[in-house]
Amino acid sequence: MAQDFEFERIAQDGRARLGVLRTPRGEIQTPAFMPVGTAATVKAMLPGSVRETGADILLGNTYHLMLRPGAERIERLGGLHGFMNWDRPILTDSGGFQVMSLAQLRKLDEQGVRFKSHIDGSDWLLTPESSMEIQRQLGSDIVMAFDECTPHPADETTAEESMRLSMRWAQRSRDAFGDRPGYALFGIQQGSLYQDLRGESAAELRKIGFDGYAIGGLAVGEGQEAMFDVLDYAPDMLPEDKPRYLMGVGKPDDLVGAVQRGVDMFDCVLPTRSGRTGQAFTRRGVVNLKNARHANDPRPLDPDCACPACQGYSRAYLHHVFKSQEIISAMLLTWHNLHYYQELMAGMRAAIASGTLDEFVAAFHAQRAEGDLEPV
Repeated sequence: MAQDFEFERIAQDGRARLGVLRTPRGEIQTPAFMPVGTAATVKAMLPGSVRETGADILLGNTYHLMLRPGAERIERLGGLHGFMNWDRPILTDSGGFQVMSLAQLRKLDEQGVRFKSHIDGSDWLLTPESSMEIQRQLGSDIVMAFDECTPHPADETTAEESMRLSMRWAQRSRDAFGDRPGYALFGIQQGSLYQDLRGESAAELRKIGFDGYAIGGLAVGEGQEAMFDVLDYAPDMLPEDKPRYLMGVGKPDDLVGAVQRGVDMFDCVLPTRSGRTGQAFTRRGVVNLKNARHANDPRPLDPDCACPACQGYSRAYLHHVFKSQEIISAMLLTWHNLHYYQELMAGMRAAIASGTLDEFVAAFHAQRAEGDLEPV
Protein backbone atom coordinates (compact mmCIF):
# COMPACT_ATOMS: atom_id res chain seq x y z
CA MET A 1 0.00 0.00 0.00
CA ALA A 2 1.18 3.52 -0.79
CA GLN A 3 2.62 5.09 2.35
CA ASP A 4 2.99 8.54 0.74
CA PHE A 5 -0.75 8.87 0.26
CA GLU A 6 -2.84 9.99 3.20
CA PHE A 7 -6.55 10.73 3.28
CA GLU A 8 -7.67 12.88 6.18
CA ARG A 9 -11.33 13.50 6.93
CA ILE A 10 -11.55 17.01 8.35
CA ALA A 11 -15.28 17.43 8.89
CA GLN A 12 -18.58 15.70 8.20
CA ASP A 13 -22.10 17.06 7.69
CA GLY A 14 -24.61 14.24 7.53
CA ARG A 15 -22.95 11.72 5.21
CA ALA A 16 -21.01 14.41 3.31
CA ARG A 17 -17.28 14.45 4.02
CA LEU A 18 -14.72 17.25 3.88
CA GLY A 19 -11.20 15.98 3.46
CA VAL A 20 -7.77 16.26 1.96
CA LEU A 21 -5.90 13.62 -0.02
CA ARG A 22 -2.17 14.22 0.43
CA THR A 23 0.08 12.99 -2.38
CA PRO A 24 3.76 13.52 -3.23
CA ARG A 25 2.67 15.89 -6.01
CA GLY A 26 0.36 18.00 -3.89
CA GLU A 27 -2.83 18.02 -1.88
CA ILE A 28 -6.28 17.32 -3.30
CA GLN A 29 -9.10 19.05 -1.46
CA THR A 30 -12.22 16.87 -1.31
CA PRO A 31 -14.95 16.75 -2.44
CA ALA A 32 -12.97 17.16 -5.66
CA PHE A 33 -13.86 17.38 -9.34
CA MET A 34 -11.24 16.12 -11.81
CA PRO A 35 -11.31 17.67 -15.31
CA VAL A 36 -10.82 15.05 -18.02
CA GLY A 37 -7.65 15.24 -20.10
CA THR A 38 -8.44 12.38 -22.47
CA ALA A 39 -5.41 12.61 -24.79
CA ALA A 40 -2.98 14.40 -22.43
CA THR A 41 -4.88 17.67 -22.76
CA VAL A 42 -7.99 19.21 -21.29
CA LYS A 43 -9.51 20.29 -24.58
CA ALA A 44 -9.39 24.05 -25.30
CA MET A 45 -7.44 24.75 -22.08
CA LEU A 46 -3.81 25.35 -21.12
CA PRO A 47 -2.68 23.39 -18.04
CA GLY A 48 -2.09 26.63 -16.16
CA SER A 49 -5.61 27.77 -16.97
CA VAL A 50 -7.03 24.49 -15.66
CA ARG A 51 -5.13 25.04 -12.44
CA GLU A 52 -6.47 28.61 -12.21
CA THR A 53 -10.02 27.25 -12.16
CA GLY A 54 -9.15 25.47 -8.91
CA ALA A 55 -8.44 21.94 -10.14
CA ASP A 56 -6.03 19.97 -7.93
CA ILE A 57 -5.92 16.84 -10.12
CA LEU A 58 -6.60 15.79 -13.72
CA LEU A 59 -7.77 12.53 -15.24
CA GLY A 60 -6.08 10.88 -18.22
CA ASN A 61 -7.37 8.01 -20.37
CA THR A 62 -5.25 4.88 -20.57
CA TYR A 63 -6.98 3.53 -23.68
CA HIS A 64 -6.51 6.68 -25.77
CA LEU A 65 -2.94 7.28 -24.64
CA MET A 66 -1.78 3.71 -25.17
CA LEU A 67 -3.06 3.81 -28.76
CA ARG A 68 -1.73 7.29 -29.48
CA PRO A 69 1.01 8.38 -28.92
CA GLY A 70 1.80 5.17 -26.96
CA ALA A 71 2.75 4.62 -23.34
CA GLU A 72 6.37 3.77 -24.20
CA ARG A 73 6.79 7.07 -26.04
CA ILE A 74 5.26 9.04 -23.18
CA GLU A 75 7.59 7.28 -20.73
CA ARG A 76 10.64 8.15 -22.87
CA LEU A 77 9.48 11.77 -22.95
CA GLY A 78 9.36 12.09 -19.18
CA GLY A 79 5.98 10.59 -18.31
CA LEU A 80 2.55 12.13 -18.59
CA HIS A 81 3.28 15.02 -16.20
CA GLY A 82 6.23 16.30 -18.22
CA PHE A 83 4.63 15.44 -21.55
CA MET A 84 1.55 17.57 -20.91
CA ASN A 85 3.17 20.14 -18.58
CA TRP A 86 1.04 19.37 -15.51
CA ASP A 87 3.04 18.99 -12.31
CA ARG A 88 0.17 18.09 -9.97
CA PRO A 89 -1.51 14.70 -9.44
CA ILE A 90 -2.93 12.72 -12.36
CA LEU A 91 -5.38 9.82 -12.11
CA THR A 92 -5.71 7.46 -15.05
CA ASP A 93 -8.57 5.08 -15.70
CA SER A 94 -7.72 1.48 -16.49
CA GLY A 95 -8.84 1.52 -20.13
CA GLY A 96 -11.66 -0.95 -19.60
CA PHE A 97 -14.53 1.47 -20.11
CA GLN A 98 -13.19 2.84 -23.41
CA VAL A 99 -12.51 -0.68 -24.67
CA MET A 100 -16.16 -1.49 -24.05
CA SER A 101 -17.52 1.71 -25.54
CA LEU A 102 -15.13 2.51 -28.41
CA ALA A 103 -13.15 -0.50 -29.56
CA GLN A 104 -14.17 -2.59 -32.53
CA LEU A 105 -14.61 -6.37 -32.50
CA ARG A 106 -13.81 -6.79 -28.82
CA LYS A 107 -13.68 -10.21 -27.19
CA LEU A 108 -13.68 -10.58 -23.42
CA ASP A 109 -12.47 -13.63 -21.53
CA GLU A 110 -10.81 -14.45 -18.21
CA GLN A 111 -7.44 -13.23 -19.44
CA GLY A 112 -8.61 -9.78 -20.51
CA VAL A 113 -10.04 -8.01 -23.53
CA ARG A 114 -8.90 -8.45 -27.13
CA PHE A 115 -9.93 -5.63 -29.42
CA LYS A 116 -9.16 -3.68 -32.55
CA SER A 117 -8.11 -0.06 -32.25
CA HIS A 118 -10.75 2.46 -33.28
CA ILE A 119 -7.91 4.47 -34.84
CA ASP A 120 -6.22 2.03 -37.24
CA GLY A 121 -7.77 -1.40 -36.64
CA SER A 122 -4.61 -2.83 -35.03
CA ASP A 123 -4.98 -5.79 -32.67
CA TRP A 124 -4.55 -5.30 -28.93
CA LEU A 125 -4.88 -7.31 -25.73
CA LEU A 126 -5.55 -5.42 -22.52
CA THR A 127 -5.27 -7.36 -19.25
CA PRO A 128 -5.04 -6.36 -15.59
CA GLU A 129 -1.29 -6.83 -15.83
CA SER A 130 -0.82 -4.80 -19.01
CA SER A 131 -3.12 -2.04 -17.73
CA MET A 132 -0.96 -1.71 -14.60
CA GLU A 133 2.20 -1.59 -16.72
CA ILE A 134 0.78 1.03 -19.11
CA GLN A 135 -0.32 3.23 -16.21
CA ARG A 136 3.16 2.82 -14.66
CA GLN A 137 4.73 3.97 -17.93
CA LEU A 138 2.40 6.97 -17.99
CA GLY A 139 3.51 7.85 -14.47
CA SER A 140 -0.03 8.09 -13.08
CA ASP A 141 -0.17 9.11 -9.42
CA ILE A 142 -3.47 7.28 -8.93
CA VAL A 143 -3.89 4.07 -10.90
CA MET A 144 -7.28 2.42 -11.39
CA ALA A 145 -7.69 -1.35 -11.21
CA PHE A 146 -8.71 -3.04 -14.46
CA ASP A 147 -12.39 -3.96 -14.50
CA GLU A 148 -15.34 -4.61 -16.73
CA CYS A 149 -17.86 -1.79 -16.67
CA THR A 150 -21.13 -3.74 -16.45
CA PRO A 151 -23.49 -2.55 -19.19
CA HIS A 152 -26.93 -1.18 -18.41
CA PRO A 153 -29.46 -2.66 -18.26
CA ALA A 154 -28.14 -5.95 -16.90
CA ASP A 155 -30.11 -8.76 -15.28
CA GLU A 156 -28.83 -9.98 -11.92
CA THR A 157 -27.08 -13.04 -13.35
CA THR A 158 -25.20 -10.96 -15.92
CA ALA A 159 -24.32 -8.34 -13.30
CA GLU A 160 -23.11 -11.03 -10.90
CA GLU A 161 -20.84 -12.68 -13.48
CA SER A 162 -19.46 -9.31 -14.56
CA MET A 163 -18.82 -8.17 -10.98
CA ARG A 164 -17.04 -11.38 -10.00
CA LEU A 165 -14.83 -11.19 -13.10
CA SER A 166 -13.96 -7.62 -12.10
CA MET A 167 -13.08 -8.79 -8.59
CA ARG A 168 -10.74 -11.47 -9.98
CA TRP A 169 -9.18 -8.79 -12.16
CA ALA A 170 -8.95 -6.50 -9.10
CA GLN A 171 -6.78 -9.09 -7.32
CA ARG A 172 -4.59 -9.45 -10.41
CA SER A 173 -4.31 -5.66 -10.65
CA ARG A 174 -3.27 -5.50 -6.98
CA ASP A 175 -0.66 -8.22 -7.51
CA ALA A 176 0.71 -6.58 -10.68
CA PHE A 177 0.80 -3.09 -9.16
CA GLY A 178 3.06 -4.33 -6.38
CA ASP A 179 4.73 -1.99 -3.91
CA ARG A 180 5.19 1.46 -5.47
CA PRO A 181 5.92 4.17 -2.88
CA GLY A 182 4.50 7.49 -4.01
CA TYR A 183 1.77 5.93 -6.15
CA ALA A 184 -1.72 4.71 -5.26
CA LEU A 185 -4.06 2.01 -6.59
CA PHE A 186 -7.85 2.34 -6.39
CA GLY A 187 -10.24 -0.61 -6.60
CA ILE A 188 -13.61 -0.33 -8.33
CA GLN A 189 -16.90 -1.55 -6.86
CA GLN A 190 -19.30 -3.09 -9.37
CA GLY A 191 -22.70 -4.78 -9.09
CA SER A 192 -24.99 -2.70 -11.28
CA LEU A 193 -28.20 -1.73 -9.43
CA TYR A 194 -28.19 -4.76 -7.10
CA GLN A 195 -27.46 -4.03 -3.46
CA ASP A 196 -26.34 -7.55 -2.57
CA LEU A 197 -23.86 -7.60 -5.45
CA ARG A 198 -22.52 -4.19 -4.47
CA GLY A 199 -22.04 -5.52 -0.95
CA GLU A 200 -20.20 -8.60 -2.17
CA SER A 201 -17.98 -6.46 -4.40
CA ALA A 202 -17.13 -4.05 -1.58
CA ALA A 203 -16.26 -6.91 0.78
CA GLU A 204 -13.93 -8.44 -1.79
CA LEU A 205 -12.21 -5.12 -2.48
CA ARG A 206 -11.71 -4.48 1.22
CA LYS A 207 -10.16 -7.94 1.59
CA ILE A 208 -7.72 -7.24 -1.24
CA GLY A 209 -6.90 -3.79 0.13
CA PHE A 210 -6.61 -0.57 -1.89
CA ASP A 211 -5.52 3.03 -1.33
CA GLY A 212 -8.93 4.29 -2.44
CA TYR A 213 -12.22 2.91 -3.72
CA ALA A 214 -14.30 3.84 -6.74
CA ILE A 215 -17.98 3.26 -7.39
CA GLY A 216 -18.18 2.06 -10.97
CA GLY A 217 -20.97 1.03 -13.31
CA LEU A 218 -23.12 4.12 -12.79
CA ALA A 219 -23.88 7.03 -15.12
CA VAL A 220 -24.29 4.47 -17.90
CA GLY A 221 -27.91 5.25 -18.72
CA GLU A 222 -29.74 4.28 -15.53
CA GLY A 223 -30.87 7.83 -14.75
CA GLN A 224 -30.33 10.00 -11.70
CA GLU A 225 -33.01 8.43 -9.51
CA ALA A 226 -31.60 4.93 -9.93
CA MET A 227 -28.06 6.23 -9.45
CA PHE A 228 -29.02 7.97 -6.20
CA ASP A 229 -30.79 4.80 -5.05
CA VAL A 230 -27.45 2.97 -5.34
CA LEU A 231 -25.56 5.84 -3.70
CA ASP A 232 -27.95 5.66 -0.75
CA TYR A 233 -26.02 2.55 0.32
CA ALA A 234 -22.93 1.95 -1.87
CA PRO A 235 -20.51 4.55 -0.40
CA ASP A 236 -21.14 3.31 3.14
CA MET A 237 -20.03 -0.18 2.08
CA LEU A 238 -16.53 1.18 1.44
CA PRO A 239 -13.89 2.01 4.07
CA GLU A 240 -14.51 5.28 5.91
CA ASP A 241 -10.82 6.15 6.06
CA LYS A 242 -10.23 5.98 2.29
CA PRO A 243 -11.36 8.29 -0.54
CA ARG A 244 -14.49 7.34 -2.46
CA TYR A 245 -14.59 8.13 -6.18
CA LEU A 246 -17.76 8.08 -8.32
CA MET A 247 -16.59 7.50 -11.88
CA GLY A 248 -17.93 9.47 -14.83
CA VAL A 249 -20.29 11.79 -12.91
CA GLY A 250 -21.73 14.19 -13.80
CA LYS A 251 -24.16 17.11 -14.03
CA PRO A 252 -24.02 19.74 -11.25
CA ASP A 253 -27.07 18.32 -9.44
CA ASP A 254 -25.53 14.84 -9.71
CA LEU A 255 -22.43 16.12 -7.91
CA VAL A 256 -24.46 17.79 -5.17
CA GLY A 257 -26.59 14.71 -4.55
CA ALA A 258 -23.58 12.40 -4.54
CA VAL A 259 -21.61 14.58 -2.11
CA GLN A 260 -24.62 14.46 0.21
CA ARG A 261 -24.37 10.66 0.04
CA GLY A 262 -20.68 10.48 0.99
CA VAL A 263 -18.72 10.64 -2.29
CA ASP A 264 -15.35 12.43 -2.32
CA MET A 265 -14.11 12.47 -5.95
CA PHE A 266 -15.66 12.89 -9.39
CA ASP A 267 -14.74 13.17 -13.07
CA CYS A 268 -16.81 13.91 -16.15
CA VAL A 269 -16.34 15.19 -19.70
CA LEU A 270 -19.56 17.21 -19.45
CA PRO A 271 -18.16 20.68 -18.60
CA THR A 272 -15.52 20.54 -21.35
CA ARG A 273 -17.69 18.84 -23.99
CA SER A 274 -20.55 21.25 -23.31
CA GLY A 275 -18.18 24.19 -23.62
CA ARG A 276 -17.34 23.10 -27.15
CA THR A 277 -21.02 22.79 -28.08
CA GLY A 278 -22.18 26.20 -26.88
CA GLN A 279 -23.60 25.16 -23.52
CA ALA A 280 -22.68 26.90 -20.28
CA PHE A 281 -23.40 25.78 -16.72
CA THR A 282 -24.46 28.62 -14.45
CA ARG A 283 -26.04 29.11 -11.03
CA ARG A 284 -29.36 29.43 -12.87
CA GLY A 285 -28.96 26.23 -14.85
CA VAL A 286 -27.72 25.47 -18.36
CA VAL A 287 -27.55 28.37 -20.84
CA ASN A 288 -27.48 27.56 -24.55
CA LEU A 289 -25.42 30.25 -26.30
CA LYS A 290 -26.59 28.97 -29.70
CA ASN A 291 -30.00 30.54 -29.12
CA ALA A 292 -30.77 33.75 -31.00
CA ARG A 293 -32.08 35.38 -27.81
CA HIS A 294 -28.43 36.10 -26.85
CA ALA A 295 -27.47 37.86 -30.10
CA ASN A 296 -28.02 41.41 -28.76
CA ASP A 297 -27.50 40.75 -25.03
CA PRO A 298 -24.75 43.00 -23.58
CA ARG A 299 -24.81 41.26 -20.19
CA PRO A 300 -22.27 38.70 -19.02
CA LEU A 301 -23.11 35.02 -19.08
CA ASP A 302 -23.25 34.99 -15.27
CA PRO A 303 -22.94 38.35 -13.48
CA ASP A 304 -21.69 36.63 -10.31
CA CYS A 305 -18.91 34.64 -12.01
CA ALA A 306 -15.24 35.70 -11.94
CA CYS A 307 -14.06 33.61 -14.92
CA PRO A 308 -12.57 35.35 -18.01
CA ALA A 309 -15.66 34.64 -20.14
CA CYS A 310 -17.93 36.43 -17.67
CA GLN A 311 -15.52 39.21 -16.75
CA GLY A 312 -14.55 40.24 -20.25
CA TYR A 313 -17.24 39.26 -22.73
CA SER A 314 -20.95 39.67 -23.34
CA ARG A 315 -23.50 37.02 -24.15
CA ALA A 316 -23.77 38.64 -27.58
CA TYR A 317 -20.07 38.09 -28.19
CA LEU A 318 -20.16 34.51 -26.94
CA HIS A 319 -23.15 33.84 -29.22
CA HIS A 320 -21.32 35.42 -32.17
CA VAL A 321 -18.06 33.48 -31.82
CA PHE A 322 -19.90 30.21 -31.36
CA LYS A 323 -22.03 30.79 -34.47
CA SER A 324 -18.87 31.77 -36.34
CA GLN A 325 -17.13 28.59 -35.18
CA GLU A 326 -14.25 30.58 -33.72
CA ILE A 327 -11.82 28.68 -31.48
CA ILE A 328 -12.16 31.29 -28.73
CA SER A 329 -15.74 30.12 -28.21
CA ALA A 330 -14.60 26.69 -26.99
CA MET A 331 -11.82 28.30 -24.94
CA LEU A 332 -14.04 30.76 -23.10
CA LEU A 333 -17.00 28.46 -22.49
CA THR A 334 -14.79 25.56 -21.36
CA TRP A 335 -12.97 27.86 -18.94
CA HIS A 336 -16.30 29.11 -17.63
CA ASN A 337 -17.72 25.62 -17.16
CA LEU A 338 -14.64 24.31 -15.37
CA HIS A 339 -14.59 27.45 -13.18
CA TYR A 340 -18.24 26.87 -12.31
CA TYR A 341 -17.66 23.22 -11.43
CA GLN A 342 -14.70 24.05 -9.21
CA GLU A 343 -16.62 26.88 -7.57
CA LEU A 344 -19.48 24.47 -6.87
CA MET A 345 -17.08 22.00 -5.23
CA ALA A 346 -15.48 24.77 -3.16
CA GLY A 347 -18.92 25.93 -2.05
CA MET A 348 -19.81 22.44 -0.88
CA ARG A 349 -16.50 22.09 0.94
CA ALA A 350 -17.13 25.36 2.79
CA ALA A 351 -20.69 24.32 3.63
CA ILE A 352 -19.57 20.95 5.03
CA ALA A 353 -16.93 22.72 7.11
CA SER A 354 -19.53 25.03 8.63
CA GLY A 355 -22.23 22.37 8.98
CA THR A 356 -24.55 24.19 6.57
CA LEU A 357 -24.68 21.80 3.62
CA ASP A 358 -28.47 21.44 3.76
CA GLU A 359 -28.84 25.22 3.43
CA PHE A 360 -26.31 25.28 0.58
CA VAL A 361 -28.16 22.53 -1.29
CA ALA A 362 -31.53 24.25 -0.81
CA ALA A 363 -30.13 27.52 -2.18
CA PHE A 364 -28.48 25.65 -5.09
CA HIS A 365 -31.78 24.11 -6.17
CA ALA A 366 -33.79 27.29 -5.57
CA GLN A 367 -31.54 29.39 -7.79
CA ARG A 368 -31.59 26.80 -10.56
CA ALA A 369 -35.39 26.73 -10.35
CA GLU A 370 -35.51 30.47 -11.08
CA GLY A 371 -34.15 29.81 -14.57
CA ASP A 372 -31.95 31.99 -16.74
CA LEU A 373 -32.05 35.77 -16.88
CA GLU A 374 -35.00 37.26 -18.75
CA PRO A 375 -34.16 38.28 -22.32
CA VAL A 376 -33.22 41.93 -22.84
